[in-house]
Amino acid sequence: MSALALQVTPTGPAVLAALHRRVKATAPKLPGVYEFLDPAGTVVYVGKAKSLRTRLLSYFTAPWPESKSARLVRCASELRWRVLPSEFAALLEELRLIQELRPAYNVRGTRYRASLAFIKVTGQRAARLAVTESARDPGALYYGPFRGRGPTLAAVRTLADLLGLRDCADKVPMVFADQPSLFDAELQPACIRHELGTCLGPCAARVPAKRYVEATRAALDFLEGRSAHPLDRVLDVMADAAAAEAYERAALWRTKLEELTWLFAAVARLRAAVDGLSFVYAVADAAGNGDDRVYLVRHGVVRAEAVKPRTPIERAAFAATVQRETQELGPAPAARGGREMAQLLLVMSWFRNNPDEYEHTSPFARWTAEALC
Repeated sequence: MSALALQVTPTGPAVLAALHRRVKATAPKLPGVYEFLDPAGTVVYVGKAKSLRTRLLSYFTAPWPESKSARLVRCASELRWRVLPSEFAALLEELRLIQELRPAYNVRGTRYRASLAFIKVTGQRAARLAVTESARDPGALYYGPFRGRGPTLAAVRTLADLLGLRDCADKVPMVFADQPSLFDAELQPACIRHELGTCLGPCAARVPAKRYVEATRAALDFLEGRSAHPLDRVLDVMADAAAAEAYERAALWRTKLEELTWLFAAVARLRAAVDGLSFVYAVADAAGNGDDRVYLVRHGVVRAEAVKPRTPIERAAFAATVQRETQELGPAPAARGGREMAQLLLVMSWFRNNPDEYEHTSPFARWTAEALC
């Protein structure tokens, strides 16, 4: 169900008209963030705008009731906004507010996830792999984003089958073989995968905890490019099938090999792309008021922000910040938490949609050199 289908009390015509008049009279044509509040003062929606006046007025002129914008503004009893120095600053602040406030009508949390897929490694004692369209669980690790849910899902299913990782719901209790039990009755696996040899059976005490952790680590090593062992296993099975002239079986495993090879290569390409998102990014104040900013972007995540240095002392101070943040830069991490993944998506989307902005970036070495002078 859409968030806008929730049961709310629509804003009356008088309140709506008053909000409209205030926007027309005072909203500036500058970048910023805005919030819709319900009668209790709770923020129910957060948005960003390149021009606050243009964006906010569009809510009042959108066709009712078919337009989401028209329905949204009629759920608000109050509207507030804040000017920011640039559209990029507004994007970062919108994301921060959504993560902090979790407004009811920001259903997807960010507009950058359409058509993307993530591999989720759950944080339970018997971790599982899943493919999801969002990265919200604070206790999980995420790999991606990947283009194409279908190929990602097929590859993850093959990887889990090869290593024996569970795919059951999180509510299913896990019982390891080396776990003390008060009962002698033998537990039965919750699904047929254990009988098929594609799950170690942590739900039925068929595997010690250490063995399951090792299988999980093997999956992470593959997803992080440290080991191609699952590919070797597939090749061995294919060779055995070919030797036995079991050509249909060999063809089946050839498909699995293609799935895993695609995933292994996709992870490598993604990390290479994210490696390139490490620089200092200078952004001019849209209003021309001198509030220019610099952002230290490391592997696609903003690690530091400051007013653009204008004096030698200010430049040296920011250069020292860059040096501290990048002492151990290393390769881009393959896995991220939900908050970092959301910001990575924002930064990737920004520079993909605004490639000219790369002209305003500079390497860390330029700034750290000043710190050493």
